[in-house]
Amino acid sequence: MHNTEHSVGINTLAVHAGESPDPATGASAPDIVMSTTFIAEPDATFSVEGFDEETPYIYTRWGNPTVAQLERKVAALEEAEGCIAFASGMAAISALFFHALGAGDHLVMSDVAYAAASEMANELLPRMGVRVTKVNMSDLAELRAAITPETKLVYAETPCNPLLRLTDIAAVATIAHDAGARLAVDSTFATPVVTRPLALGADYVIHSLTKYLGGHGDAIGGALLGPAAELAPLRKKVAIRTGGILSPFNAWLIMRGISTLPLRMRAHAAGAGAVARFLEAHPKVTQVMYPGLPSHPQHELARRQMRSFSGMLTFQVADGPVAARLLAERLRIIHYAVSLGHHRSLVFYLPTLDMLTTSFHLTAEQEASYRAFAGDGIFRLSVGIEDPDDLCADLEQALAPL
Repeated sequence: MHNTEHSVGINTLAVHAGESPDPATGASAPDIVMSTTFIAEPDATFSVEGFDEETPYIYTRWGNPTVAQLERKVAALEEAEGCIAFASGMAAISALFFHALGAGDHLVMSDVAYAAASEMANELLPRMGVRVTKVNMSDLAELRAAITPETKLVYAETPCNPLLRLTDIAAVATIAHDAGARLAVDSTFATPVVTRPLALGADYVIHSLTKYLGGHGDAIGGALLGPAAELAPLRKKVAIRTGGILSPFNAWLIMRGISTLPLRMRAHAAGAGAVARFLEAHPKVTQVMYPGLPSHPQHELARRQMRSFSGMLTFQVADGPVAARLLAERLRIIHYAVSLGHHRSLVFYLPTLDMLTTSFHLTAEQEASYRAFAGDGIFRLSVGIEDPDDLCADLEQALAPL
C-alpha cells in the first residue's frame, strides 16, 4: 500500500500501509535491511548535493528500505504527503527548527511543551540568533499579540506535556497563516488515531515514535510529517547532514508496534478513563486532569478535536513528594518511571518548582496558568493496556498510607 491510499480503515492502514511482501522470498513480514551501504552504479553521486527522492539507496544515512517503509506507514496514518524518520523525537524537532528558522527569525512556541524542546528554545535557538516568544497556546489573544512580521514558525503541542492542556489547532493555524507563518504540532500524546493536525490546518506534525506508535518501550525514534515538497529539501539539507538517522532495527520494531496502534489506543483510552474516574473520586487525590473528564477545563474542545481522549492523565495529592516515595516503593503493577505511551503503565512525579526552574521559563501570568493545572506538582500517569481494575487497585494500596 502507498501513503496516498486512505480509503481503507485505520486498522487496515496500521497493518498494511508502507509494507508489501518481499518479491524475492515471499516473506510476509517486512525485512530488516541492516546494511549501511548499497551496491552503486558507476556514475552514482558521492555528495548529498546530487541526492533527490528518486536516488537509489546508496548509504543508510541517506536512506534505507526498512526506514522508508516506516515513513510510508506513518505518513498514511497521518494522511500526510511525506514523512522523515529520525533517531528520536528531539532529532525531528531539531531538524524542523534548523530548517525553518535562521538568524533574525522569530519562533512563537507553546510555553509548556516537551522539556527538551523547551530547553532548546531557552538556550540553543537564541544563540543561533533566533528570537523565541513563549505563549499559552490556549489563549488565542496572547498568541495574536506575540506574532510579528519576523515570525516564521508557530510551534504547539496538544495535549501538552505534562499539563494535558489543549490547543485549538484549527484556530491557531488560521492565526499563524494569516501572519504568513507556518504551524507545527507535536501530536505525540494524541497519535494519528486520536487527532490528525494536518487535517485541521497544521503544516507539520511531529511524533516521538518512542511513545505510542512504537508502543512497547523498546525502541527510540521520531518522525516529522508534512508536504512532500518541503520535506525533500529538509531531508537533504538537514536530516542527512546532521545525521540523526533512525536505526533500521528500531524502524522495524516501531513498524511492528504500529500494527496494533489502533487496538492499543482503544485500550489506553478506556483504561485512562476508568483510572481518571477512580482517582477523581479518591479522598486523597485533590485534582485530576484528563481531557475525557467533564471537569477538564477544555473538555468541549477535546470532544471536538479528539476522536478519543488517549491514555495520559495527571493527578495531584496534598503532599506530592511523600506520595512519590510511596508510589515508587509500593506500586506492584504500575512502574515508577519516565516516558509514556508504552503497553505497561508508567507514573512519575513532576515538582512544579523544578519544572519552572529547569524547563519552563514563564511569566507570572503563565506560571499562574501552569499552577492551575499542576499545583505544586503533578503525577503524570501513562495508562497502559492492563486491566483498569488492577491499575485502580494498585493505586489504592499504594496511596493508602497517605
